Amino acid sequence: MEINIKQLTYKYPSSKIAIFKDFDLKITPGITLIKGFSGCGKSTLLRLIASLIKPSSGTISTSSPYAFGSPLFLRKEIGFVFQQLNLLPLASVERNILIASQLAGVDSKSAVEWIDILGLQELTKYTPSKLSGGQQQRAAIARALAKKPSIVLLDEPTSGLDDLNTSVICNALKTKTPADTVTIIATHDNRLENIAHEVLDFNSFLPVEKHLQEMVRKPNLPI
Repeated sequence: MEINIKQLTYKYPSSKIAIFKDFDLKITPGITLIKGFSGCGKSTLLRLIASLIKPSSGTISTSSPYAFGSPLFLRKEIGFVFQQLNLLPLASVERNILIASQLAGVDSKSAVEWIDILGLQELTKYTPSKLSGGQQQRAAIARALAKKPSIVLLDEPTSGLDDLNTSVICNALKTKTPADTVTIIATHDNRLENIAHEVLDFNSFLPVEKHLQEMVRKPNLPI
């Protein structure tokens, strides 16, 4: 799988300022980390790649046989873990994962495999409200990966998690995702740099809010 972004411009509906303007990017298989200050467009880029929102101008294309943005493209090619996780609240962990794989036309064996890989065997009958934050994160990631997607999009997948849960997730992403999968992670978590094949730092080419920079330069800044 390969993703090509050309001359992408995107403005939030309520804003006159483009968060992306004539943005070009090529993403190849492996793990790409997107870093940057809050509000710089990390989550927005994931949603654009998933075709959940449309650019103001420019194009996003992939090497998928399915039309970009089509229902089949979303069901079969995209595995997305949102910051809110969006697990079905009344369904068990097992059911959450099975539904995703079934909708993608993938054998239930994949769901079982990812339950094992992410250490969820003893939690399969639990609903999300009975899980800890780390368990919910692992369940959401298992649900996304059980589809066998070609494009995995993870929005802050280890935010607020301890080192143990983070290590389990990192090991799974590094060793268990197929080599031809494009995995894109939006994160503030420096612990994930160890598994990245490429790090894309938005702070280096997108404008940081200058008033924040000025604030931290001031002496006697309260902590």
